Amino acid sequence: MPTPTIRQIARAYAISLLVWCSLSLLTGWQYRLFDESINIHSSLLDMLRLGEARGLSFALLTPPIFYLVRRYIAHSKHRVLYIAASIAGIVPFVALYAGLHWLLLPPWNAVLQRYVPRAGHSPIELIQSGFADQITIYLAIVVAAHAWVYFQRAREEELERYEYQQALVASELQALKMEIHPHFLFNTLHGISTLIDEEPRSAKKMIVKLSGLLRTALNRGGSDLVLLEDELKFIQAYLDLEKMRLGPRLTVAQRVEPAAGQLLVPQMILQPLVENAIRHGIAASRDNGWVEISVERFDASCRLTVRNSIGASERDGHGGTGVGLHNTETRLKHLYGDEARLSFELLNDKVACATIVLPALGSERLKKEYSAATAGA
Repeated sequence: MPTPTIRQIARAYAISLLVWCSLSLLTGWQYRLFDESINIHSSLLDMLRLGEARGLSFALLTPPIFYLVRRYIAHSKHRVLYIAASIAGIVPFVALYAGLHWLLLPPWNAVLQRYVPRAGHSPIELIQSGFADQITIYLAIVVAAHAWVYFQRAREEELERYEYQQALVASELQALKMEIHPHFLFNTLHGISTLIDEEPRSAKKMIVKLSGLLRTALNRGGSDLVLLEDELKFIQAYLDLEKMRLGPRLTVAQRVEPAAGQLLVPQMILQPLVENAIRHGIAASRDNGWVEISVERFDASCRLTVRNSIGASERDGHGGTGVGLHNTETRLKHLYGDEARLSFELLNDKVACATIVLPALGSERLKKEYSAATAGA
């Protein structure tokens, strides 16, 4: 167990003094009521001083007991020795309490109703007059110390579990992003390879465009969230790449509310949806096709929708949702829990529709974190 810092020691004594001195006010008041019940007219101030001296003595001894319990509780598996050591602590506790009380306040003479000089009165008299209460208080402090240690350990274990879960989620998110990148790269390179022999110039332009896309993805670093307007720029560049490959067969449209541009969304959250739309919608069909991206902002949520014309494979029920959409759904669950969802459906046997609904995050704090992350990338 690490040695407590001065700040930790000061905090422990401050809490102990606050608790004990507060309780001692009640003790002093009780002394006063008891004296009245037996027709002794003692001063309330004197009784409060007497109670506070008692409480202050206990307050000074409580933090060391808490420290010793936490330090040696690991030996509690040796129950007999541990209990014996705890009982043995009664003697020094009672002796220290009596000594502190004697130093803090002169002995109180109930008959004379005043404090008398310490000369001729030893701390032993305090032990003789109240050892049962002192032992009871000691045992109560030891029990409270054990309860506090177990509570602290439970909190530490809970924090460790939370940190472990956060690290696990972060690693899973990173793995999902690393899975999306090569998947996207493989499909794009496959598209380029089909043009190398027939249209080498177009293939060369696609390679240059792809290098720019990869540079953008790498510059984003490990940031989970990006501005929606930047995500849409990335998607537009990707669509430009696909239009080079598919030519007039592909038509693209975007409907984005201006207020939604500053929202934060997961990095590359739209790319798998758009890729899925092109791969299973337009590229799988001999006819011309289209892809439409729309973004709608609500009070507390944002809806991202990717629609596309259906290719022959989807119309026959052979369309896929693949690795990209599965990873997208998993990422949403990790990042937002039940606050986000992904749905995929076929509309009127002519249109496929993928929809993401997620919380509308766009606070200044998150924007600053995003800016700092991208600046350091």
